[in-house]
Amino acid sequence: MHARATTFATVVASVACVVFAAFVVGPGISSADPLLDRLDAAATAHAVATRLTPPSPPTPTGVELPAEAQPVDTSAPDRVIGSGTPQSCTSAAVVSAVALGGIIRFECGPDPVTIVMTDTAKVVNTSSVVVLDGRGLVTLSGGGQRRILYMNTCDQAQIWTTSHCQDQDQPQLTIQGLTFTQGNSTGDLREGGGGGAVFVRGGRVKVIGSTFTANRCDPSGPDVGGGALRVLSQSQGLPVIVATSTFGGGPSLGNTCSNGGALSSIGVSWKIYNSVFSYNTAIGLGANPARQGTPGGGNGGAICLDGNRYTLDVAGTVIDDNIANEGGGAIFFVSNDRTGELRIASSVLERNPSRGFETAGFPGIFFLGHGSPQVTDSTLG
Repeated sequence: MHARATTFATVVASVACVVFAAFVVGPGISSADPLLDRLDAAATAHAVATRLTPPSPPTPTGVELPAEAQPVDTSAPDRVIGSGTPQSCTSAAVVSAVALGGIIRFECGPDPVTIVMTDTAKVVNTSSVVVLDGRGLVTLSGGGQRRILYMNTCDQAQIWTTSHCQDQDQPQLTIQGLTFTQGNSTGDLREGGGGGAVFVRGGRVKVIGSTFTANRCDPSGPDVGGGALRVLSQSQGLPVIVATSTFGGGPSLGNTCSNGGALSSIGVSWKIYNSVFSYNTAIGLGANPARQGTPGGGNGGAICLDGNRYTLDVAGTVIDDNIANEGGGAIFFVSNDRTGELRIASSVLERNPSRGFETAGFPGIFFLGHGSPQVTDSTLG
């Protein structure tokens, strides 16, 4: 089925029917579903860089990028990781540079390299800006053992800098020109868990020209989410920016979590430009609230968003071949007070099965919010 929309789309089914659907088990759900088999075996952890060519999945035609989605100028860095060779680019060097903050570039030689992290890099909240720029050559790997990058303005261990940690405008984190692979936050349920590769609470975050593959977080639970990226408490309700980035990209490269195989948040707005989401999976079972006798989860194969007043804007983006065991094979969007808005423009969403439920007329999407999803110049199928 294909639906071509050039004006605001409308929901075919009533909201009452949609709500009922959220608590009905759909066909094809199995507690033994082998979706986790998509993950590559964890790499052997080591501290120095090894050569690896990052994946190059297709990119959409895209839309013109606004200033907020442009790369940061890193030509005059505050810090440099490496001295021009792969061996000089170590996990310890990444951890140290991120803790010090500022504009950070990698100098690991002319060829692609992978740095397998032996510790999670953590932003210290006294930094006003942290820009981590791999210039398209650097992969950071969690080795299947750990989360790769962490920022939390409400974590006292990273220093409290205000009396309102849940709403402060710094640090401002930019992830640019990097690949994150085999991050794993399974078992770490602080702040609700999630964020297999990157976890952010507070300040601001944007992701530019980066790739996330084979990252994962907890496989069950009604709220845990974000196999690649989990975000909470963005300053003044301003949106997370994601541009020209890839989440998954191939059958063995997808990210997985109970909910939101790629992205997850609560009460956070997003603007996503010219990006690709493919082969990500929400592998939980039982939805939210969890059905009796189930652990809960399985919503949002690629993207799982919850909260009250927030928005999701998707433009120039391809979302295909993602799977949700429950609702929203591509996007799960629930605004509890029905003020949230979902807008999709110049994008393609195809082959995103929702194995439990979805909103009639919007394949791959489960939506509860203000009115209907607003779809312009896009293909849903």
